[in-house]
Amino acid sequence: QVQLVESGGGSVQAGGSLRLSCVGSRRTFSNYAMGWFRQAPGKEREFVAAMSRGGSNTAFLDSVKGRFTISRDNVRNTVYLGMGSLKPEDTAVYYCAATDVVLWTVTKTTAADYRYWGQGTQVTISS
Repeated sequence: QVQLVESGGGSVQAGGSLRLSCVGSRRTFSNYAMGWFRQAPGKEREFVAAMSRGGSNTAFLDSVKGRFTISRDNVRNTVYLGMGSLKPEDTAVYYCAATDVVLWTVTKTTAADYRYWGQGTQVTISS
């Protein structure tokens, strides 16, 4: 089992940037495919970004492509979500997720595929 702790959320104006971090508790962090999801009030949780175990493969929600980046540091047991050109519609609670995978190149884009979740961090974008 792995515990995940997100940080880096906050309130910024539209057009600004934030970087979210998610630290995992296990030394075997590289065993996990990682993902970021978000949930806005009154809406379902949606996929934002994913990265494979080794970091070679990524996937993004169409509306964040070109604005968000995902990266990971398996030595520091950390995955990052870089967010730029932020819009009010990016306002949500952002969750980090992890799941055990065998293949180094797999990305997971569905919430049901993830076994472990962080507690979430609030991101608020004002216009």
